[in-house]
Amino acid sequence: MQITGRVWKYGDNVNTDVIFAGKYLHTVSKPEDQARHAMEDLDPEFAKNVQPGDIIVGGKNFGTGSSREQGVTCLKYAGIKAIIVKSVARIYFRNAIVHGIPLFQSKEAVDRIEPGERVTIDLDAGKLTCKAGTFSLPPLSEGVKEIIRDGGLIPHLRKTLGVAS
Repeated sequence: MQITGRVWKYGDNVNTDVIFAGKYLHTVSKPEDQARHAMEDLDPEFAKNVQPGDIIVGGKNFGTGSSREQGVTCLKYAGIKAIIVKSVARIYFRNAIVHGIPLFQSKEAVDRIEPGERVTIDLDAGKLTCKAGTFSLPPLSEGVKEIIRDGGLIPHLRKTLGVAS
């Protein structure tokens, strides 16, 4: 599976409250409304300009803060297909996989990727290609790759169990 998209690049300590502000937790639930508020406190232009297939690149401590899954779902609903960071909060990593967004840690790649450039991630080969070259990504298990291919854990379980959605 390959993912190619334009990069939105951010720095260190991007926490769940700037990804999806806590003030919306109890008032915004529809996917399109979550997408409309994605990253608004950090980057007011993000929700207006993000395109399906785009990729987030971030620094250290990405996704720290509360374990709110809207920190992942708002990005998914906005069209983000992958996240590459220097380091990530473990709960955020888990939430990303559960919702079908591959998330990789690669300090070397993050340091070389430029905002706005197009990058390609080869999920099966564990490689990221950008203008600066090709970088190895930490391997994902076959089970995690299947969850991502199926669009998240719930669709994966429905498919595995033969349950209609």
